[in-house]
Amino acid sequence: FQDVMQLLEELRELREQPTDPQAEQEIIDSIEEVYFSSDSFDMVQYELEKLPLDLNLLELEEYRDKLKRQQAAVSTTFREELERVTSLQTNLQLAAVICTNARRQLRSAKEGFTEASLGLLANQRRRQLLTGLLKSLRTIKTLQRTDVRLSEMLEEEDYPGAIQLCLECQKAASTFKHYNCISELNSKLQDTLEQIEEQLDVALSKTCKHFDVSHYTKVQLAYKLLGKTQTAMDQLHMHFTQAIHNTVFQVVLGYVELCAGNADTKFQKMQYKDLCTHITTDSYIPCLTDLCKALWEVMLSYHLTMQWHDEHYKEDEATPGAEGSDESTVGRSYVKKKLEHGLTRIWQDVQLKVKAYLLGTDVSNFKYDDFIVVLDVISRLIQVGEEFCGSKSEVLQESIKRQSVNYFKNYHRTRLEELRMFLENETWELCPVKYNFSIAQLHEFKFMGQCRSPSVSPSRQPESTEPVELFLFEQYLQGGNPFEMQIDNKEEETEDVLASNGYESDELEKSVYQDYDSDSDVPEELKQDYVDEQTGDAPVKSVSRETLRSQKRSDYNLNRANAPILTNTTLNVIRLVGKYMQMMNILKPIAFDVIHCVSQLFDYYLYAVYTFFGRNDMYESSGLGLISSRLRTTLSRIQESLIDNAGPHASPEERKEKVPSPHLSQLVVLTASDTLYGLAERVVATESLVFLAEQFEFLQPHLDTMMPSAKKPFLQQFYSQTVSTASELRKPIYWIVAAKAIDYEQMLLLMAGVKWDIKEIMSQHNVYVDVLLKEFEKFNQRLGDVSKIVRIPLPVSNVLWEHCIRLANRTLVEGYANVKKCSNEGRALMQLDFQQFLMKLEKLTDLRPIPDKEFVETYIKAYYLTENDMEQFIKNHREYSMKQLTNLVNVCLGSHINKKARQKLLTAIDDIDRPKR
Repeated sequence: FQDVMQLLEELRELREQPTDPQAEQEIIDSIEEVYFSSDSFDMVQYELEKLPLDLNLLELEEYRDKLKRQQAAVSTTFREELERVTSLQTNLQLAAVICTNARRQLRSAKEGFTEASLGLLANQRRRQLLTGLLKSLRTIKTLQRTDVRLSEMLEEEDYPGAIQLCLECQKAASTFKHYNCISELNSKLQDTLEQIEEQLDVALSKTCKHFDVSHYTKVQLAYKLLGKTQTAMDQLHMHFTQAIHNTVFQVVLGYVELCAGNADTKFQKMQYKDLCTHITTDSYIPCLTDLCKALWEVMLSYHLTMQWHDEHYKEDEATPGAEGSDESTVGRSYVKKKLEHGLTRIWQDVQLKVKAYLLGTDVSNFKYDDFIVVLDVISRLIQVGEEFCGSKSEVLQESIKRQSVNYFKNYHRTRLEELRMFLENETWELCPVKYNFSIAQLHEFKFMGQCRSPSVSPSRQPESTEPVELFLFEQYLQGGNPFEMQIDNKEEETEDVLASNGYESDELEKSVYQDYDSDSDVPEELKQDYVDEQTGDAPVKSVSRETLRSQKRSDYNLNRANAPILTNTTLNVIRLVGKYMQMMNILKPIAFDVIHCVSQLFDYYLYAVYTFFGRNDMYESSGLGLISSRLRTTLSRIQESLIDNAGPHASPEERKEKVPSPHLSQLVVLTASDTLYGLAERVVATESLVFLAEQFEFLQPHLDTMMPSAKKPFLQQFYSQTVSTASELRKPIYWIVAAKAIDYEQMLLLMAGVKWDIKEIMSQHNVYVDVLLKEFEKFNQRLGDVSKIVRIPLPVSNVLWEHCIRLANRTLVEGYANVKKCSNEGRALMQLDFQQFLMKLEKLTDLRPIPDKEFVETYIKAYYLTENDMEQFIKNHREYSMKQLTNLVNVCLGSHINKKARQKLLTAIDDIDRPKR
């Protein structure tokens, strides 16, 4: 018992010692686990069994102290836990009291509030919930019916309204997305919105062919609501490209299938370029016109689209506070640039499509009028391109140039051959045209837009007051098409240039044939319309009857009422020039080639007239200078460059650009003396050439504007070296008539029979003078007869009289040079004969001064010269032949000078190099 008490005392002491929780925990942790294994554990037994066999008191006491510390730590911990358990028990008892009180209070609350009051509150809450549910159900019902209204709005093309409704429905559906039916509706609305976008894209594509302001405004507003303005612009350009392709393909396909005449579907699968090669010649122009019409509609729609955007941008800028966000500004800038870039792209597509069509058919064998229509249509299309986007249309220019050069070479070659055929079949009869005929009256020259007479100088024309033509896009903005009237205009053109029987009226015809010396009045028409053939100008005052009478012998130009002298061939050449100029006017890149061909037409006509009527080997020997060096150079150039003289063995390339020399028709007789050796035909031929040259002079300013600057020297040289030489052909052509019309040989024979070494002065002239004058009277009569067939202009009659008189005077000198012996009285007789000839001749002709009068007088006076004067005379007068000068020395000075002096003069004659005139 004492031991136990002692143990307890020790435990108490241990418990009362200050405790370190960490040290205490370490002590507890040092207790062997076996102590905590089970309640039946016998710790005494366990400790005793652990004792070693050899006991050591000191170790035992240490071990005992360890166990005591372990026991004290466990005891302390146990005590603390027991205290917490006791506290918990006290708290549980308090909780039981609180619960009891709560139950008592709840019973009191139940008894204090009635179940009826709580029921009312519950019903009110339920009512509010049902009201909200009803509103949601109505909204759901409206959303379910939205697809019907959307379909109606799409049919009405109210795209902005449909999109606005759809977007609002989507917003509402997101509020009720917790309902299963609404989640399905939301998906359906999204599908509907995508369907609207598809229909909107179709609606956008429709504006490419037929632009409608209200329609396009709806479409743009719809895209704006979708926030896809830039996307819409990308789509629009794609639609325009597709519209161009589909349009041209359908137009060409329609014509190809129509011409094929069967239901073969192979054409629909062809590429457009291949399809164009199946267009027939007959359908080429209608198809081209329809093609351009269709493309015009597309380009007009694009033009109106740009106009719409420009107007709306201006409205936005003008509206206060409508500047918009930066995003909106960027969008407008994008659209503007896209539209501007699209201009060039669309025009390039148009050019390529038309180029493929142009080059798909060989047009080299087209009729001229048909080819002009093609050029006209393409020219109008190029004008459209220039207005559309400022393009020079290089693709179209190059393709139409290729076709034009190909066509024109073939066409010009054929026309030259036709001209040769016309010239070889031409009988050189007058083509009856009205007295006021002008080439501007021919429909080939209508394109020039002028109707002035060639005889009136350009400086006298009043300035044009025509209004400035509107741009095509302004002109056809409200309707119509610039390609609609291309063919119809050609059919409406008429011309009235031919006179009935060559006269304006029976009254005028009767007036023309009245004798100038009769007492009847000269018709007013003749007074007013007399035109000076040399100047081409009308006189300031009317021509009096006396003036007409004074000109009756040499002026035959009033016959036939002053109508221009030209032939059917001349008219054909003029028409051909007009056609060539039309081609130049439409297609300026080949202007030089065409003008060169125009010059060849004139060259060939001039060469033909010269070959038929003017070629003669006696020109050089005549000494009259009939062909100027300029005319000779021109004829040589034509013969080398244009006339085919290579013969049948020449290569085709050498002959390709040349034409055989023409041959005069066998129906034209130039050897009959009663017709003055074909004078009528010569006049018609020569004067028609002069008339043609006048028309070329009239056209020069117009040709000059068409000619490229680098090539203008060619045109100037053509006019100065060729056109201006036309009138120079009068001399050689009419000289042949003059040389045959008078019998100059007979006069020489008669003069040879005259005795000149007479001793007394004679008062009577010789017979040969009368014979010569009778020849001139006969010539004058024949000239009058010819003038009844064809009008003989004043320059022509002057040339004829000049040639005859010059030849007669030179024959007189030649006759005097044949005299073997001559006295002073004989020389006086020569002067008498010549004065008699001049006096009578001046009554036959109005030509003044008499040509070569000094030539005869100077020669006769030379008979009186001394030796020294004769030597000076020989040096100064080279116009006389060596024979004529030798005769002067031998006959005049023979008896007065010695042999040495005579030889000196003859040597001087031989030494002189006499150029031929």
